[in-house]
Amino acid sequence: MPVSFSEDLTRIEEKIKYRFKDRSFLLTALTHSSYSNEHPEEGVEDNERLEFLGDAVLGLVVAEHLYNSANRLTESEMAKYKAYLVSKAVLAETARRISIGKGLRLGKGEEISGGRDKDTILADALEAIFGAVFLDGGYSEAKAVITGLIGKDILKVISKRIHYDYKTALQELTQNRFGTLPEYRTVKEEGKEHSKVFTVEVLVNGEIMGKGSGRSKKEAQMKAAEEALRAFQSR
Repeated sequence: MPVSFSEDLTRIEEKIKYRFKDRSFLLTALTHSSYSNEHPEEGVEDNERLEFLGDAVLGLVVAEHLYNSANRLTESEMAKYKAYLVSKAVLAETARRISIGKGLRLGKGEEISGGRDKDTILADALEAIFGAVFLDGGYSEAKAVITGLIGKDILKVISKRIHYDYKTALQELTQNRFGTLPEYRTVKEEGKEHSKVFTVEVLVNGEIMGKGSGRSKKEAQMKAAEEALRAFQSR
């Protein structure tokens, strides 16, 4: 294993506050299918199976937190909040916060097309890491990692009653209507590193349907998706 990649593994372990007993789990979690397809001679497994497992572990941890909330949420409320918390948008932003993209193993095509910053790839890799921690250390360790990363998000969602995910709604609309996914494009970054404002456009079939700005790419994308949904409704 190259020294630089070993350093990436160490950095991610420090970010998630978990040290793997068997680092091969983490290595697999960071391996995209494009890499394993391009390097069959290495015999490496991609992260899709771990992502499937991690998705289930994440869902259980989030559901447990919501169920035990002092607010005594209804089943409907828990379902809405859970859907938001495990969405690709929230997970991708969490993955960016701990710089998972830097440690991914990608094929050349994905590398060139900006795969290190794609929501789906980042979110899937984070879920794969949750699955890797579960296999390496069990449920309690996986719960500690997940809570450490999104615990504040869970509290925020409950206190501010956030549950509507405009990005998911737009994705479902475009898939049903056009058989395609919306594309988010960052068109501007302003301000200093600690107080940046991002401006994002969302395109559907190559047409700009909405624009939004925010303190994070996730916030800007959500606002752009909200504007796009309004544009579709007005039509």
